[in-house]
Amino acid sequence: MQLTTPLSKALRTTKGYIEVLHEMGLDTVEDLLLYLPRAHEDLSTMHTLSSAPLDEKVTISGIIEKLKLIRTRSGKQIVTGKFMDSEGTVCEVIWFNQPHIKRMLHDGEDVVLTGKIIESGYKLQIQSPTFEKQKGTDLIHSGRLVPIYPQHDKINTKWLREKISMLKECIEDIRETLPNEVVEEEKFPSRAEAIYAMHFPDEPEQVQRALDRFAFEDLYDIQIDALERKKEWQGTRSDLLKIPMNVDMIKDFFTSLKFTPTDSQKVAIFELLTDMEKDVPMSRLLEGDVGSGKTLVATAVIANVIEHGGQCAFMVPTEVLARQHTESIGKTLVAFYNYCQKAGIDMPCPRVALLTGSVPKAQAEDIRNNIEAGNFDLIIGTHALIEDKVQFKNLRLVIVDEQHRFGVTQRERLKSKGSPHFLSMTATPIPRTLALTAYGHHDLSVLLEKPGNRQPIQTKVVSPADRKTVELFIDKELELGRQAFVICPLIKESTKEDFMEVKNVEAERKRLDESFSHRRIASLHGKMTPQEKESVMRAFKQREYDILVSTSVIEVGIDIPNSTIIVIEGAERFGLSQLHQFRGRVGRSDVKSYCFLFTTNPQQARSARLKAMEKHDSGFHLAEIDLKLRGPGEMFGLRQSGIPEISVASLMNPELVMKARKAAQKYLKLV
Repeated sequence: MQLTTPLSKALRTTKGYIEVLHEMGLDTVEDLLLYLPRAHEDLSTMHTLSSAPLDEKVTISGIIEKLKLIRTRSGKQIVTGKFMDSEGTVCEVIWFNQPHIKRMLHDGEDVVLTGKIIESGYKLQIQSPTFEKQKGTDLIHSGRLVPIYPQHDKINTKWLREKISMLKECIEDIRETLPNEVVEEEKFPSRAEAIYAMHFPDEPEQVQRALDRFAFEDLYDIQIDALERKKEWQGTRSDLLKIPMNVDMIKDFFTSLKFTPTDSQKVAIFELLTDMEKDVPMSRLLEGDVGSGKTLVATAVIANVIEHGGQCAFMVPTEVLARQHTESIGKTLVAFYNYCQKAGIDMPCPRVALLTGSVPKAQAEDIRNNIEAGNFDLIIGTHALIEDKVQFKNLRLVIVDEQHRFGVTQRERLKSKGSPHFLSMTATPIPRTLALTAYGHHDLSVLLEKPGNRQPIQTKVVSPADRKTVELFIDKELELGRQAFVICPLIKESTKEDFMEVKNVEAERKRLDESFSHRRIASLHGKMTPQEKESVMRAFKQREYDILVSTSVIEVGIDIPNSTIIVIEGAERFGLSQLHQFRGRVGRSDVKSYCFLFTTNPQQARSARLKAMEKHDSGFHLAEIDLKLRGPGEMFGLRQSGIPEISVASLMNPELVMKARKAAQKYLKLV
């Protein structure tokens, strides 16, 4: 028999079972052998009737006798028998509604029973135990660490154990998938040994060694793929890629600011500029908590590229954010240019363009022509940047903000428009181990501090019953000239049962118009046109409104320093990382800010998950909690990146992640 032998030929079973196995993705001998247990039950200790504890699952070896099939008046069928263990102690055995037991067992047979012993009157009894006939010492369902497999409606774990046991000799033919030097260096069992240990372990340590190997292999495969992509991206060496670091210019840039950059920002800028001095394209991920100043880091690097005559493309996920970046980055670059002019420093005037889907056709055509002619240094936009019509004269740097919101193909199309250095930025704090796994094709820069004298945001989980108290507090803050965000999960009322009680923007806007009748209130959501959204955000920033009711459209990057309150309705419906993103819309000045997490019902207000928001203001810490609760795919949209769902326990093990990355680097001769 071979690993490629179809299960229809390898197993004695019915066509129906073969069809179910096919539904489970199991068609060959190798497929079935690679169907690994989800857990193991320790039934290795053999008890006697006198030594076995009551009401606990135990395994006992002995002889079955006096089997009888009894039919009750109500029509039920019961099989009874006497069981004698190796010490000669006897107990009663009883099976309910399993008449086939009488056909399968015979008086005088040696069996191993697994079940709970109870006291029934003055005698011992085992009810409906599983049984296995003793065939030498080769037990499958008892007397060992018993594997428990993921089950199908028609195929149970006992059936799987029996069939896999029939194929055990084929396990030695399973090929190795890790390089031999990696297996030897890490002292792992071979793949065949690890699979055998999962199905037929002698001791728990064997299972653990096998699990360690499989966890390592998952991470190793991902790291190999990531590093090969990085190697391919950096495969073309060229002196044309080199952009010298103008240290004096960066010092002047810092001087032109109204504040001092944090140490983390300075380190990140140095790392980026050092990468860009090389003759291979930079590939780096800049991650930092909300409000940690990633945009300033990007602006400093952009200034260095412009100073050397290069073009920069900055792609963001929303039009609101694109317009905000155009305004804020443009303002910072112009302020720097004016500083240089006054100081007699030679610095070209930055030419910034905005290109989004809502830009009028004729204007967009004019912008594209000027980009191709090299008349714009920095082009900020949405997906419009990756259209075929957009061509650059000298694209030297690509920046993608919130990379996980774009597909792999979209990112690649932007990079293909030149031979640029590549910087990805995210305000979603990602645990370092996950960043090295999901974004392993990038080098990593992390911003750990927040600029200025920003105070921690006071966060409170609030039950609906306490709404009036909170709204009185909000009104007092508004009286001081502050502003507030109110976030709702839905735009309008839903007819779906699961969402009927969930707050929506339309209804909440009407309710707030009554509760805060003396305040100016606006609303914002994803179905508004870009021009409408831009108009509302601009008016809110200019303090024409006191309260902005919005959906999650304001999740990323919106910067309104005067907003000191954010209310999140239906908070239980959001992940911790997203709640932290929302919270980051306030606390962007030195004024005390507040975040209120309203739940749909009082019970949800006691949620330990939401209470974590009250205890922790570190996005990285919350991201680790979220990773454990929700998994990487749900948190960061990694499903679209081709990265498989792997064990969260593996991702939370920094030592294992680093071990896999170093092994991959060594194998690819990158170290």
